[in-house]
Amino acid sequence: MDPQQLEAIDVHVHIETDERGHLSLPDEFLEAASKHFGADTKRPTLDEIAEYYRERRIGAVVFTVDIEYFSGHQALSNEEIAEGAAKHPDVLIPFASIDPHKGKAGARRLRRLLEDHGVRGLKFHPSIQDFAPGDGTADPLLEVAQEYGIPALFHTGQTGIGANMPGGGGVRLSRSNPMLLDDVAVRFPDLTIIMAHPSFPWQDEALAVATHKPNVYIDLSGWSPKYFPPQLVRYANSLLQDKVLFGSDYPLITPDRWLADFAKLDMKPHVRPKILKDNAVRVLGLEDR
Repeated sequence: MDPQQLEAIDVHVHIETDERGHLSLPDEFLEAASKHFGADTKRPTLDEIAEYYRERRIGAVVFTVDIEYFSGHQALSNEEIAEGAAKHPDVLIPFASIDPHKGKAGARRLRRLLEDHGVRGLKFHPSIQDFAPGDGTADPLLEVAQEYGIPALFHTGQTGIGANMPGGGGVRLSRSNPMLLDDVAVRFPDLTIIMAHPSFPWQDEALAVATHKPNVYIDLSGWSPKYFPPQLVRYANSLLQDKVLFGSDYPLITPDRWLADFAKLDMKPHVRPKILKDNAVRVLGLEDR
């Protein structure tokens, strides 16, 4: 990927189906999320996502979410996602998702994905993977991520997955409190951590962790910018201008909608390109590629 050929880099794009029609999550979870966001239920394939982003001259970090322990649902193949992304290196960067409950076996698999398949990061969703970030469950994976210098992207805040299902589908929102990542940042000081989403209802906690820990960043996916909390906009414009990243949460929110609303925010001119691309170039290690 040549950042100079791109207008922006979207660090949060979900692969929800493979070429065979297998879904990343149980259908009822995906339907609940689509309803929560008022999103189209069309689930584009990796090739369709690549073409969509190429038309817009936007790079995209793509991943699935492995929740086999929590749900028994077979995850999409990280290997196939990485191989598919390798066919579109001008626009796609693959992250892996491995259920933290797979322990050392998961860590060995992550090494293979890094060494043999060109994976460039690691995605977690504590609420639907049913673990707390600082409880040690994910440590084998995090040790590998720190060793190889890849970022770990953690969902934070509320989730549309399980929304309005009985008992929220068993999804525990408390697992995704961003303050739980403070302990991870202490124990893994060389690990780059990205907190995904405006972290409702814990936005202040996310800002506190990001301003205190030099290795912690925030992506702005999952919300239209017109709904960003004012303190998030204030910090993005000042103290965190080098630590905030554009993300859409496609296909739940399109980059078109996100970027149109972002253009209306009162952001300093020199900050906009940092959020849209420059910070991601640095975090993803794209400077010399």
